[in-house]
Amino acid sequence: MTRTGSRIREREKLLVGNGGQEAARGFWRRVTGGNFSSPPPPLEQGREGTSQELEAAVEEEEDAGHMQADPEQEEPEPRLRETPEDISFEAAANTIAFHPSQDILAAGDVDGDVYVYSYSCLEGGNRELWSSGHHLKSCREVSFSHDGHKLFTVSKDKSIHILNVEEGRLVTRFSKAHRGLHSSALNSLLVIDEHLFATGDDGGMLKVWDLRKGTAIMEMQQHEEYISGMAIDENKKLLLTTSGDGTMGVFNIKRRRFELLSEPQSGDLTSVVLMKRGKKVACGSSEGTIYLFNWDGFGATSDRFAVKAESIDCMVPVTENVLCTGSIDGVIRAVNILPNRVIGSVGQHLGEPIEQLAKSHTGQLLASCGHDQKVKFWDISSLCSVVVDDYRKRKKSGQLKALSSKALGGREDFFADLREEAKAPKEEQEKESDSDDSD
Repeated sequence: MTRTGSRIREREKLLVGNGGQEAARGFWRRVTGGNFSSPPPPLEQGREGTSQELEAAVEEEEDAGHMQADPEQEEPEPRLRETPEDISFEAAANTIAFHPSQDILAAGDVDGDVYVYSYSCLEGGNRELWSSGHHLKSCREVSFSHDGHKLFTVSKDKSIHILNVEEGRLVTRFSKAHRGLHSSALNSLLVIDEHLFATGDDGGMLKVWDLRKGTAIMEMQQHEEYISGMAIDENKKLLLTTSGDGTMGVFNIKRRRFELLSEPQSGDLTSVVLMKRGKKVACGSSEGTIYLFNWDGFGATSDRFAVKAESIDCMVPVTENVLCTGSIDGVIRAVNILPNRVIGSVGQHLGEPIEQLAKSHTGQLLASCGHDQKVKFWDISSLCSVVVDDYRKRKKSGQLKALSSKALGGREDFFADLREEAKAPKEEQEKESDSDDSD
């Protein structure tokens, strides 16, 4: 029974009882909104079947109205997501970088291709802006200039490319950038300012380049293995490098001289970031340990922290106290520095090693690339308000706390977490030193 038919039957008695065609026509206008192509059929007072005739006529008019309105129906608006959708590639992405001021992301893959995308939290909002296939071998690092107008890329083919971000046009190319008897493939890149940038290769060679001169102004080889990462202080004076030989190098680029190497650590040093407003230096390692150095105390570590990961292949600072790590097990961990604590899991590439992490210009999103040929986005806005003190409750479960809805154990496991907490006995708080946290 249609809603229109019910209304007609409720009013039929009154209409027919009053016995007038005008009453029927008035009701007809109220039902159809006055939008009918022909007048209602005449009503004979007391005649059987009046309601059926009127209902059929009304439904015919309504169906005609619906058929006319269908072409004018607006498409539903795209759904707003917490994070942009994943970006898939034909080959595994080695490196990613966010634009310093726009919602743009660059990625380089193992085939040597470079892609630039605009991203959005609207469903279907990601869009490829351009791609470049100038590199002959794997693209190992991409980085935007500080003004966002240029994109720097380095490759296993030993070349450096500088492209125009707006068009993807190749502006500058340094072929065989690390020449010599033992020239090696480029592995790392750091944009220092509008004129200077640094590159490191598989043989441990460091070069600092000046775009105004179009050549390298500093060239030193102090490491015995590949240079895995680089960082520089706020004054653009001391350049720090990490290497596969297990040491951290310190170079004064203003005086263009080598300062020192740290004592070697067990395993490769894979990444380096500055924390605590530049007072601490954190280095990741292939052993799954974070090594901490005091600024101006680069010779020996001041602390170390085992993260219970197979390795730490990449790191990115989120706040002055919190950084995120990527591992060969595919898990992205949020780690607090001093007190040293694994806060939880931001997300994961299921069973696939993570190559690189990057933080967006707003600080709200983290991007990751892995061997699953995807770039994924994670909401890290909650990490900005995380405060870790020297006291904590010991938990029997070794499962990482989910810090985003997309992390394993996230929103979908909410009630399971509540059940687990309800069963867990109440435990006393106990003070623990930073060294105890590294067990």
